Amino acid sequence: MKFIADFHIHSKYSRATSKNMDVRHLAEWAKLKGITLMGTGDFTHHLWLEELKQNLEDLGNGLFKHKDIYFILTAEISSIYSKNGRVYRIHNLIFAPSFKTVDKINEALGRRGNLASDGRPILGVDASELAKIVFDIDENCMVVPGHIWTPWFSLFGSMSGFDRIEDCFEEQTSKIFALETGLSSDPAMNWRLSALDRFTLISNSDSHSPQKIGREANVFDCEMDYTTIREVLKTKDKKRFLYTIEFFPEEGKYHFDGHRNCGVCFSPKETKEHKGICPKCNKPLTVGVLNRVDCLADRREGLTPDNAIPFKSLIPLDEIIADVKGVKKGSVAVEREYMGLLAKFGTEFNILLYLKDEELRQGMFRPLAENIIKMRLGQVNAQPGYDGEYGIISVKKNNASGPAAGGTEQQLSLF
Repeated sequence: MKFIADFHIHSKYSRATSKNMDVRHLAEWAKLKGITLMGTGDFTHHLWLEELKQNLEDLGNGLFKHKDIYFILTAEISSIYSKNGRVYRIHNLIFAPSFKTVDKINEALGRRGNLASDGRPILGVDASELAKIVFDIDENCMVVPGHIWTPWFSLFGSMSGFDRIEDCFEEQTSKIFALETGLSSDPAMNWRLSALDRFTLISNSDSHSPQKIGREANVFDCEMDYTTIREVLKTKDKKRFLYTIEFFPEEGKYHFDGHRNCGVCFSPKETKEHKGICPKCNKPLTVGVLNRVDCLADRREGLTPDNAIPFKSLIPLDEIIADVKGVKKGSVAVEREYMGLLAKFGTEFNILLYLKDEELRQGMFRPLAENIIKMRLGQVNAQPGYDGEYGIISVKKNNASGPAAGGTEQQLSLF
């Protein structure tokens, strides 16, 4: 079966999350978005785990269900530790096939830190040690480095990460087969590193509120069970892993370099010209994702590896509506229009991905339809995000064609 999956979210027990990040609201919004499979997030937190056990039906195949929405057991661990004279801050996602396995993982990790302090616990556990703990408990688990380019907390982060995955996971590296690209990078940026060719790149929302689930996601055509999904990811099966759904990476909070407090936003070239120093406060700039990719890349832009999983870059529907109406995306007018469109067309992803151009033009306000069509063609303007500040993506107002800045022909061929 064909389905959309968002594996990485956080519950109401994580810091800075909506009180509506519970099973009921996640299932309701997944249905509105057109998502069939959700990660639970935060299975390390005892209160959330209890809610999951009470509200999810165990299907006996590694997946769980609430009403019409399937769930897979996931959590994110923040590892902060010293190694070879440096401090590293790495976030890793853990996928587990059963509550039994989760209980064993929680027991082991609970001996190394306070799991009750946050839905995404901070542990002083080396990333390689974390992976070994998980795999020793159950070899069918998956460990996936999260948002691998984010400056402060990731595998390749400019402020806290490694240059090579082998230096991070050591002897456990061979058991890692998937990486999460994060909101500030897309697969095309990751394709510039030949060392990443063997890994399957996944994309997830990392959402802290129900409305933002699915802002990045994964599209599969396979059986709906844990073992199959794991096999598809491990083998990088292009016939069953169809594509990822992406932010335009410029919209991510760390695409460019800069200082948010100083209002300084630099491209990698500008950062180099200023020798990495903020011209306003004379302190080092936060080096963003594009710059970090440039530093580690061994390929030119635009090259697509033979085994690459395709992707489609989208703007969330509420942002498109807000742009057309000239109002903020959280306004009542946007919510009313959004819900009206879903009542007519079914789901957000049906509107953004699957409706034909003429169906869009005939079924909604013409400027809104045209903006969705332009977005599909990559006809967007991008104001890049930097140092924790989201970027702004808007549909071009003219009739220019071609991919977005930083985009690829791969995007255009998908629609």
